[in-house]
Amino acid sequence: MRGTSRASLDAAEGRFEPVLGAAGAKASVLGEQLFALVDALDHSGSLRRTLADPSIPAAPKGAVVAQLLTGAEPAVVEAAQGLVASRWSEDRDLADAVEHLAFHALLASANARGELDRVEDELFRLTRALVGQREVRQTLFDDKIPGDARASLVDRILADRTDPATAAIARRAASAPRGRRYVATLGHIADLIAERRSRQVATVTSAAPLTTAQRDRLASILERAYGRAVQINEVNDSQVLGGLRIQVGPNVVDSTVLARLADARRRVAS
Repeated sequence: MRGTSRASLDAAEGRFEPVLGAAGAKASVLGEQLFALVDALDHSGSLRRTLADPSIPAAPKGAVVAQLLTGAEPAVVEAAQGLVASRWSEDRDLADAVEHLAFHALLASANARGELDRVEDELFRLTRALVGQREVRQTLFDDKIPGDARASLVDRILADRTDPATAAIARRAASAPRGRRYVATLGHIADLIAERRSRQVATVTSAAPLTTAQRDRLASILERAYGRAVQINEVNDSQVLGGLRIQVGPNVVDSTVLARLADARRRVAS
């Protein structure tokens, strides 16, 4: 999301954050109600285009939102009305913005309960557990399988051993992927957690565990590069012969021996 849409989302986040703070642990209710609006926007292109149309005054669009969200918390209706009154570069950006606030609501709920660290760790562990499970990952993204069935698969994987926010996020990622692969959505949530803490998250893959000195040095280098504190999530993979693969958001720096060998093969082949 860029330009006009980015500015509109930033403004919406600024308005919504105090609401989440006031809601405390009950912010998760706001998130679930916002997800219902995301579903409505995704299922109706005409609705989405109407609510994102800058030529239509804010008042009638706000009335439509209020009708769609009948029974929802006033704070949710107000947040949604603020979003449809804003300008968006593309109509899909409106739905993305609603989803963005919804996920933040779930994370704010966990934070209010003092469980955000746990949610972050559980989502990271789930991501790692799926690395070698290609068929499971494909099932969680297969649009031929009903969303409820994909969410039920997540329930079986988690087996009621996670925080409620973790379960809600993991289920939502499966039931409504919105064009994203399952693991990609979990990575997106990790970025949102980092955003709540004003820090980046770097996933570092190496053959052997990093020493404390190595982690500290790498964190310092990444902090200078990104201009903010960076949390390192470490993944150890015995198939990596040496070097590191570092992913921060969409950016990947791969210096592993296998990557260099693969690059060399490509150069020889060309």
